[in-house]
This record gives sequence, C-alpha cells and structure tokens, in this order.
Amino acid sequence: MNLPTSHEGGDLLVGVDNGDDAAVVRIDGGRAMIATADFFPPVVDDPYDWGRIAAANALSDVYAMGGTPVLAVNLLAWPRDRIPFALAADVMRGGGDICAQAGTHLAGGHSIDDPEPKYGLAVTGLADPDRLLRNDAGRAGTPLTLTKPLGLGILNNRHKATGERFDEAVAQMTTLNREASQAALAAGVRCATDVTGFGLLGHLLKLVRASGVSAVVSAAAVPYLDGARQSLAEGYVPGGTRRNLDWVRPHLDAAVCDAELLLLADAQTSGGLLIAGEIPGHPVIGELLDGGDATISVR
Repeated sequence: MNLPTSHEGGDLLVGVDNGDDAAVVRIDGGRAMIATADFFPPVVDDPYDWGRIAAANALSDVYAMGGTPVLAVNLLAWPRDRIPFALAADVMRGGGDICAQAGTHLAGGHSIDDPEPKYGLAVTGLADPDRLLRNDAGRAGTPLTLTKPLGLGILNNRHKATGERFDEAVAQMTTLNREASQAALAAGVRCATDVTGFGLLGHLLKLVRASGVSAVVSAAAVPYLDGARQSLAEGYVPGGTRRNLDWVRPHLDAAVCDAELLLLADAQTSGGLLIAGEIPGHPVIGELLDGGDATISVR
C-alpha cells in the first residue's frame, strides 16, 4: 500500500520510504523527534498483562530507532456495552506501569467505542540525529545479533486456544528493549530494527532491501522460548506467521525444512531487536553479505 505522505528529505530523517520502525524529524542540530503509534487486540487473557505488553511493544519502536521515549498517550478501543470498564482500567494500569518503568510520561489519550477491544500507545521520543538506528544503514560483513528469543506468536496462539499461561513469554513481551538499544549505540551500531509482526525473516527482508545487501541466518544459532517447537508441532501456528513465510519465501535460499522457516517467520509481539553489530550477552545469528538482490540464505 502506498501511503500519501512526504518522502524523506530535509528535516524528515526517516519517513515511510523503507518501512522503518518510526518516523524521525530533526528539531535542531543536536536533537531529533521520534513519533510512533501501535495498538492491537488482546494477546493474553489477563488485562493487566495485555496493557503491559502493548505498552512495551509501542515503546520498542522508539528504542529500535536509538531514541529515548519521553511522552506517551493511551489509545483505547472498548466495547462499552459488553466488557466492564473496570477491565479497561486494568489494561491502562498495566500500560502506565510500563511507562513508569521506562521513565516515560503517560498523559491522557483517546478512546472509542468498538466491537473489539484494542489498546496501545502513541509515543514521542528524542534521539541524536547523527546516532540513529536505521534499517537502511546495514553494511556487508556486519554480524547480526538478536536480543530476544522467538516463538511468541506460536505460544500466544496456543494460549488463546487452550488458556495455558506461558510466564516466560509474558516476561519477554514486557521486557523493555531499552538496554539493548543503549548497548547498540554504545557499540557504535547504526543499523537495527525490532522483531514484531513480520517475524525475524520479514523484518530482516525489509532491512536488507533498505540497505542494498543480502544476509545469511544460521538457524541453529537462533534462540527460542521453551515450548515453541512443541507448540508448532502440535499445530498452534498463527495465520500471520504463515503469511509472513509466504511473503518472504521468494527471497529465501533455504537449506532447512518448512517447520524451521515457520519458527523464523513467527509473528512476534513486543519482540527483541535485530541489530547489525555485536552487543554483549546476546547471540550472533547471522551476517549481512554483499549483494543487492536482498536474498536471505538460511542454513
């Protein structure tokens, strides 16, 4: 879909050209403003946890650009005649607690009556315009680091179907990407993106396209949450995960089975950062390569 908006240039440092994580505009010589918004229906049954997950996910876009979130406002859609507003209060309390953890002001917002509940944040942040993390700044020969394990989409799908609670998944989804972003900037990294709805392979495809490179991923080096492989084998695969793989497949050179590719394409919620560079404590899962055809080799 082509969006009717301005392309990058002048003070608009990051727009829609490469599908990056947020928009960035220069305020003055040493400051840039980051703007983003993200919201979605419940991914877990507990309303407080849902609020925490949605808030961490929205804040992640700012961290993925190398910025610091400063101000957020609530975005709430609620079926007022079907679900008590007390549960909406629990959702927003979760969002508020995550914003407090991030040191981000949460002030007001907007709500609408809607048949399906949805929650998230619009977030404004600040960054150094010369030290952004962009998805078009990847260079061949750079290692790829992943900061959270995959499998969130598959486990959330199982949770919706069975009611089983996966505490490790909730813990990952409510963990801020702040420390990973700061570590990347400290290491001099200039290219990164977060791994969310398009899955690892989808976000990597956008990165290699934007950067004019290709990539190789070592499937054995990619970490997964406990239970993800078993849940995949039992059929708990979200439709979004399958669509991700269908979209990426024409650009893949894969020496692994489709089950492995589905794990790599799994649609994540509040996933980690995919960083073109090495940072301490996180696995290197691949490398950027020469080649402007944006091929992803999976070995």
